[in-house]
Amino acid sequence: MNPSRWSFRTQFLLGFLACVALLAYALYLEHVQGLIPCPLCTFQRGAFALLGIVFLVGGLHAPGSKGGRGFYGLLGLAAAGLGISIAGRHVWLQSLPPDQVPACGPDLGYMMEAFPLGDVVRKVLTGSGECAKVDWTFLGVSMPGWALACFVVFAVWSLYAGFKRRKSRYY
Repeated sequence: MNPSRWSFRTQFLLGFLACVALLAYALYLEHVQGLIPCPLCTFQRGAFALLGIVFLVGGLHAPGSKGGRGFYGLLGLAAAGLGISIAGRHVWLQSLPPDQVPACGPDLGYMMEAFPLGDVVRKVLTGSGECAKVDWTFLGVSMPGWALACFVVFAVWSLYAGFKRRKSRYY
């Protein structure tokens, strides 16, 4: 069970399964445990979904050329980079002193109905007071902190799978 010998297909499909597992856990926390996601959490889910799609398409395609694998590696890096920026912003908001936290805004559903998409994205990425609230921790790290760590691991995984030297198409 040596990961360095796994094929590109295996590495990308494992990345896809990891993204699905993280999204399933987020849905479990929402629907079973009652944790309502803030707008930044919802955007992080979208980034995990996008990254999962990149991993799935890359894994199913499994290009034989270095250039093709590198393309998917860079696509995965871009999706993970989007997630890193959103989760990083979320972690930053949670680390602010209470007197510097932005005021709470309307929920994401209302904003999607009432405002143009560009305004919604801008408002969500600036964050609000509800995004600074820490509802869940594991080993002293909040959910956005864990999401940030996962996005960093996925970025490295994507680059490793995309640019690893292979003796043949299957290794």
